[in-house]
Amino acid sequence: MTAAEGGDRSERERSTADESPRFSEPERTGGYYHLLKAVVYRDLLIWVRYPLNAALGIFMGVFFFALMFYGGTMVAGQAFSDSIEGLIVGYFLWTLAIGAYSGIMNDIQSEASWGTLERHFMTPFGFGPVVFAKSIAIVFRTFMTSAVVLVVMLLITGTALDLNFVTVLPVATLTIASALGLGLVMGGLSVLYKRISNVANLLQFAFIGLISAPVFDIPWARFLPLAQGSAMLQRAMRDGVRLWEFDPVTIAVLVGTSVGYLALGYAIFGLTTRRARRLGVLGDY
Repeated sequence: MTAAEGGDRSERERSTADESPRFSEPERTGGYYHLLKAVVYRDLLIWVRYPLNAALGIFMGVFFFALMFYGGTMVAGQAFSDSIEGLIVGYFLWTLAIGAYSGIMNDIQSEASWGTLERHFMTPFGFGPVVFAKSIAIVFRTFMTSAVVLVVMLLITGTALDLNFVTVLPVATLTIASALGLGLVMGGLSVLYKRISNVANLLQFAFIGLISAPVFDIPWARFLPLAQGSAMLQRAMRDGVRLWEFDPVTIAVLVGTSVGYLALGYAIFGLTTRRARRLGVLGDY
């Protein structure tokens, strides 16, 4: 082989190497919007895949209210009818709080039992954004089911409420954010200790006292979960008070308690899941 032929061959090899595909890190084409869209779609899909269970959930919500309404009317008569608006608003908020609280807790427990909880730690988005997207999906579904229950309650009782969405939607969302924080706490504890159903179910009944807490008579009660939002929702739906008509301090307390309890719940959830990982029981069930 001559020196010229060797040079040509080396040149061809270099050009072939330059034209060969180079491996690089795959680009992530999806963003947080796609994550949220996928999580919401998945949550709704799982919900509608079991239509009997979904329908029974709505039916039981209406059934318990019907028992209270007709039973209270028979026992107390007109005195009960005069307070029916407050009962409807309180029951509507209770269904929202229970849906958000038990929804995120049951979702975490289900992920642990399916063995898919560990995968959330390995996603490109990180564990926090996935849990946040799940929370939004659960709140969205809860609003859908509770809205159906609210419409049926109004039809049963023949009551008219002021349903100004600009006021009701943000106040209700901020109110159940504190319940969502408590659900994250119970979800984290269930990952670590597995069976805490007795404590979790007991806390659901505590929501009744929190929703009916007299925040105007007991000032410190407004800093409890659900209490401040419940009082504001009563005034908005019964008396027609708009969001911008509330006192700035009242709104500040609502935002502070909602964000505070949600952040505290997420922090405790993070601590319990990290401890479960250290103990090697994150995927156990």
